Amino acid sequence: MNWKLGTGAVALLAGLGCFVAYGIPGAQAQSAPRYKFDPEWPKPLPNKWKMGGVTGLAVDKDDNVWVLDRPNDLTDIELEAELSPPIADCCVHPPSMIHIDKNGNVIGSFDAPQGHGMDVDGRGFVYIGQDTVRKYDPATGKVVGEVPRTPDRQPGGGGGDAAAGRGAARVPGRGSQGPVVGFLTPPGGGARGRGNVDAAAVAAFRAKYPPTTPMIVGGIEEIRIDEPARELYAADNYLGGRVMVFDLETLAFKRGWGAYGHKLSEITTDDFDRAYTPGGPMPKEFRGHLTLNFSNDGLVYAADRNANRIHVTTKDGRFLKEFILAPMTGVGGSTGGVAFSPDKQQKYLFISDLTNNHIWFLNREDGKVVGQMGSMGENGGQFFGLHMIAVDSKGNVYTGEVFAGERVQRFVPVR
Repeated sequence: MNWKLGTGAVALLAGLGCFVAYGIPGAQAQSAPRYKFDPEWPKPLPNKWKMGGVTGLAVDKDDNVWVLDRPNDLTDIELEAELSPPIADCCVHPPSMIHIDKNGNVIGSFDAPQGHGMDVDGRGFVYIGQDTVRKYDPATGKVVGEVPRTPDRQPGGGGGDAAAGRGAARVPGRGSQGPVVGFLTPPGGGARGRGNVDAAAVAAFRAKYPPTTPMIVGGIEEIRIDEPARELYAADNYLGGRVMVFDLETLAFKRGWGAYGHKLSEITTDDFDRAYTPGGPMPKEFRGHLTLNFSNDGLVYAADRNANRIHVTTKDGRFLKEFILAPMTGVGGSTGGVAFSPDKQQKYLFISDLTNNHIWFLNREDGKVVGQMGSMGENGGQFFGLHMIAVDSKGNVYTGEVFAGERVQRFVPVR
């Protein structure tokens, strides 16, 4: 069972309705959305699968949910059913892409190289962020399109999940050191396992591939499909992050921008412009782990997680405003995934917070916090590494966790 909850605890939570919507005292000039945890979604995964860290989440036109996970996050003890002979009843590596219906049943899957960020279009094609954006036919799991990327990789990494050690070939019954490796600073210091990076090599790479490079550089953090405009938005992780827009049919580059609506030609390569201390002044450029989404009225919300902020622009990159959220948050930052309330006006932003393990509810007009939901923990309705968020047409909220969470959950509106 993926909830890390005993059967009796699940029954108790179901009986109580497990109401988990919280308010912020003094911050609610208007009513915050209210939700309760749904302990019956999803159903236990089939085939002895154990889900890895969730790195992508999307709701399709039928309100079914696509989950991108990292099978290689699993450790040896979670894979003992793969050994020959098996030495435990569970578990085995899952496919990286799992399709779950409204009732919580797995209705499809395919196994692509691991990645970060994904979306699905109205025809069912799945777009996965790896070392670039690849378009997959879900019926076959085959690549049918690919956004251009640089042939060279950044010094010190930055090539995406598929290009890093997480994309290594799987050995039955053998896993990794777990989902947190490479994210947290180890005891005694050191930079997230990347080692020393040659400054001259970095400078040479940036000279060869300036910020105007009309291809993906590094890896992908998020993907969003704008079908009416026939465009694909991708946030890569080059120079702290760039918003890059491609033609949905040809996958050719169209336009892009950085923090404060900087044109690509205005983005600097000076790392000082990305320096940030929690609670301090905002950096001039995006700091890192850039995600995005766009609203019905044509605004783009780019969440710069490592700087605890969200930038609002038009679809052509004209900067409008900045929202700062939980500015004292360190480590992984507060502004993760971006989703919207289901009303036509999309009155609220729903922001997933990896570090504080909250869903924040923000007034979309001015960015003011009107409520929050969730806390760190392993019970149903709590989070441990709240990473991804999506909302369906009925207003149900779906979340995906990394770290020790490694699960998806659903929250239903309280009317």
